Amino acid sequence: MSAGARILVVEDDATLREGLRTVLTKAGYSVATAIRGEAALRLIREEPFDLVILDLMLPGLDGSYVLQHAREEGFTAPVIILSARASVEDRIRGLRTGADDYVVKPFDLGELLARIAVRLRRPEKDESIRFGEIVVDPEARVVTRRGELVHLTPKEFDLLMFFVENPDRALSRGRILEDVWGGDYRGTRRTVDNFVRALRIKLEDLPDAPRFFQTVRARGYRFDPRA
Repeated sequence: MSAGARILVVEDDATLREGLRTVLTKAGYSVATAIRGEAALRLIREEPFDLVILDLMLPGLDGSYVLQHAREEGFTAPVIILSARASVEDRIRGLRTGADDYVVKPFDLGELLARIAVRLRRPEKDESIRFGEIVVDPEARVVTRRGELVHLTPKEFDLLMFFVENPDRALSRGRILEDVWGGDYRGTRRTVDNFVRALRIKLEDLPDAPRFFQTVRARGYRFDPRA
């Protein structure tokens, strides 16, 4: 644990807010609290917090607004969202807005303390992969293009990851088929063509004149992230 780390808890539910203050203080953290979004932004601007725990549904400015503006103003400390909104879309939206973690209410206090300790122990590396206007999050298996979520099937994502892990290499259809689908797969090399076509449609501006997923005559394909 990062002893004495300063944490801001932004939560309008008084019972939960004071409960978190008590638990975090006992764990050795210095704790400040805010009820409204306006107060949270003011505190973030004025005081050096090491981590923020942020509810989304707040009176006044909501948590998403607070998070977005804090990031735009240069706040870089970890932010953990606490929210009753449990859908995948809500989680993705929160992470894309700038949160480092997303915890759904009701939650286990021990798990929350563990997540806080991890975020304070080591700065989270941005492991996103970027090419053109496309961002790939390998851990979350999320792809965005110009900030908009792109839906890829699981196998399309596997193929994309194989390409980004092997940039600038001429890859045969047989090699792609074996590495992405596995040696026991009974499909044909035409399968690779169909899936590459799907990636081009979803990620290229001009699928028939691709920048990134290039055809190598008599060989297969090459991924060029700098195209």
